[in-house]
Amino acid sequence: MMSAKVLDAMNAQINAEIYSAYVYLAMSAHFESANLPGFAKWMRLQYAEETAHALKFFDFIHERGGAVTLKAVDAPPPAPATPLAVFEKTYAHEQKVTGMIHDLYKLAVAEADYPAQVFLQWFINEQVEEEKNASDAVARLRMIGDFAPALLMMDEEMGERGGED
Repeated sequence: MMSAKVLDAMNAQINAEIYSAYVYLAMSAHFESANLPGFAKWMRLQYAEETAHALKFFDFIHERGGAVTLKAVDAPPPAPATPLAVFEKTYAHEQKVTGMIHDLYKLAVAEADYPAQVFLQWFINEQVEEEKNASDAVARLRMIGDFAPALLMMDEEMGERGGED
């Protein structure tokens, strides 16, 4: 059984992961409305991935004999106007999530919760990938600038992403 502190923090992380999913779903809707289906698909896959992350915490809590407590999920903010601004927000969001995962890991260490430390290692590695994907998109969109043909090419490329997890 995990400590009450770790249990509370993991329940909060479920909420954070579901919020992340909701943010990505909103961004997907934004890109659909902007007629950028490749970006929309990429964000929708992020939505599914974040939902899967929430379920990993959900299952881990139950495997350890804990109780999951779900709380209300905040509404996502409105999407920024440009693809670059959307991906800059995405990158900042992923950095925030990374910090949350690191804080959870520090708590697991402080509480001598070795199973949680092993479990959280997957998320630490995952956040390296999440940040890289977002920062790569930001860098490419900065190179593209306002050049519409390149933006459409990148949109098409982003739509080729396959599902993960």
